[in-house]
Amino acid sequence: MSRISLLSNPLLLGFDEIERLIDRANKSGDGYPPYNVERIAASNGSGELLRITLAVAGFSREDLDITLEDSQLTVRGKQTDEAGREFLYRGIAARQFARIFVLADGIEVRSANLSNGLLAIDLERPQPERLVRKIEISDRKPQA
Repeated sequence: MSRISLLSNPLLLGFDEIERLIDRANKSGDGYPPYNVERIAASNGSGELLRITLAVAGFSREDLDITLEDSQLTVRGKQTDEAGREFLYRGIAARQFARIFVLADGIEVRSANLSNGLLAIDLERPQPERLVRKIEISDRKPQA
C-alpha cells in the first residue's frame, strides 16, 4: 500500500528531505522521559533561543550522554542497578532511554545543564540574512 505524501504538491519542490525528517521524528520513542520545548526571550538581539528541558530525576551527569549528528540531537540515559541493595518494594525503576530531536539547519547547541533532576539544553537559531535577488528575463528560448 502506498502512502500519500503531505509534501507531494507540485508547488513544493525539493522538500523530500523534510519528509524524511518528519518520518524520523515520528519514530522517537515511548514518551519517556517527559520534556518541554520553550522559546526564551533573546536579551541581546541575537537569534531565536530555544530550550529543551527533560525530566531526568535519578540520573547523574555520568548517566547521561548528549550527541549531535547530522542535525539529530540524541539524549541517552543509562542507569545501572547497584549491587547489594535489597528492595522491599521497587517503584522507581532503573531504566534506559533515548530521546531524539531533529533540528532545523542552522540551529546550534549552545549548552547543557543538569540541575534538580532537569536537563536543560539551550539552542540558538541565528537570524538568517534576507536576500532579494532580481532575476533578469531574456529573449532566448530555453535549451533542452
